[in-house]
Amino acid sequence: MKYKATLIGFTAILMWSLLALFTAASGTMPPLQLAAITFLIGSMPGIAVFVAKPERLKLLNQPKAAWLTGIIGLFGYHFLYFSALRNAPPAEAGMIAYLWPLFIVLGSAMLPGEKLRLVHVIGAMIGFAGAVLILSGRAGGADQFTTGQKMFGYAAALACAFTWAAYSLVSRRFGAVPTDAVTGFCLATSVLSAISHLFLETTVWPASMSEWLAIVGLGLFPVGAAFYAWDYGVKHGDIQLLGIASYAAPVLSTLALIASGFAEPSWQILVACLLVPGGALLAVAPSLLKRERANAQ
Repeated sequence: MKYKATLIGFTAILMWSLLALFTAASGTMPPLQLAAITFLIGSMPGIAVFVAKPERLKLLNQPKAAWLTGIIGLFGYHFLYFSALRNAPPAEAGMIAYLWPLFIVLGSAMLPGEKLRLVHVIGAMIGFAGAVLILSGRAGGADQFTTGQKMFGYAAALACAFTWAAYSLVSRRFGAVPTDAVTGFCLATSVLSAISHLFLETTVWPASMSEWLAIVGLGLFPVGAAFYAWDYGVKHGDIQLLGIASYAAPVLSTLALIASGFAEPSWQILVACLLVPGGALLAVAPSLLKRERANAQ
């Protein structure tokens, strides 16, 4: 059971590595409109389950705090993430956004029973060094963004990394909330995004079939199935292994952008791909050693 759940959790990491690629390929749709459509698509599998098994609807009856955590986490993170990739080169913004595994490590070190050690600080510094490196390079190829746009995009990427880390840490309080509730979180996020879009943005529809396919891909995988898989994995699988595996996401994401032509390879990206996950792995090393000693006794 635990092994199977861990493997299911791994699939979420693989799907998230396609988030930047699909977002970059989705055209110029405003962030809130994109979130509204993709989260609606992402909620469809859960809605289908509820239609087939109406008795499971009672599982949506969860504490208000759990609903707020889910909606704020999903809506906040993706609004910031889509904003980042709309206003800065995708490889650079994506790498900064993927600092969230490191922030989770630092945050978890300060939970009850844990403490912040020097190795955590060193790991954080290494991770930030990777982010600074990509900001100083020209990793995005032809630059179509103004300086003001890029600064906004970078700030949004950093904010979304903090948002997802905070959401993940706070979610530990709601381990008893079933995965079925993710459908409600996705649907509520879609509705909230749609309402916000009508007041704050100008509607822009995809200009080609390829952009539509990218949007559908976003909704089915990184903004859909990945949340169900991650929720099930962290609740029933080996959360330590899943946390470590998540450090591969920025590397896979950046390589996918390069392979598809949305970013050009450079030494800055190569070194950043080593520094960001490397810093996170260093930060988590004490927990791994502690766990190994406990298992050996």
